[in-house]
Amino acid sequence: MLPLDEVAQLRAQLAERERQLAELAPAYEDFLRAISHDLRAPLRHITSYGSLLQEVLQEAGLQGQAQAEANEFLATMQQSAQRMGKMLDGLLALSRIVRAPLHLQAVPLAELLAQVQAELAGRAGQRVVVWQLQVQPAQVQADAALLRQLLWQLLDNALKFTQPCAQAEITVACWQSVDKQVHLRVQDNGVGFNQSRATGLFGLFQRLHREGEFDGVGAGLAAVRAIAQRHGGQVQASAQLGQGCTITVMWPG
Repeated sequence: MLPLDEVAQLRAQLAERERQLAELAPAYEDFLRAISHDLRAPLRHITSYGSLLQEVLQEAGLQGQAQAEANEFLATMQQSAQRMGKMLDGLLALSRIVRAPLHLQAVPLAELLAQVQAELAGRAGQRVVVWQLQVQPAQVQADAALLRQLLWQLLDNALKFTQPCAQAEITVACWQSVDKQVHLRVQDNGVGFNQSRATGLFGLFQRLHREGEFDGVGAGLAAVRAIAQRHGGQVQASAQLGQGCTITVMWPG
């Protein structure tokens, strides 16, 4: 772990960031209000009136090609509305990450990681998933709730993109380098992606696969980057198409 004077310096830097964020609090409040109410109201109208319109079309007696096209249009409208709702959820979650007060403490990393892995393992259903957890540092300085969210997003991402694999293999390794920085690496044998597109991986609503292939709207890894940055860390990814993905988070010790 870092010496006490370096920990104090890190805490001072984070406190300054918190002060700067506090100055932006009123603008964030307006932003959250717009997401939670103003933008969701017309979205609810779209979904509710879409169902009503479907009933009207059924009563109108459309048949054949006309009926098929009308149902297809309505399905597309409903799917788009649902996707927009998920995007608003992602935007709201990211905004909360940015503005939430940091409560730094010594977090037992191995214990927290095991809890998250156990919860996600239950969602794998009948899939064969081989987990390997290799954690060296006993603890890290972090906000426990945000670190848990980061771990959840990373492991959920690996679980998601290994769905086509006959046997998914997910390895989580954590170690401390000579400069006292903690490295957290999540590696999977999933579908991967073209490395030339890696720069957009952590952007909000950025997806490297077709929308219908996997669930989600591209907000999870954006949250990972935001959480790492709030703690003075950074994140990077490497992959090969069809040969899996590796995401590494560098975290102050």
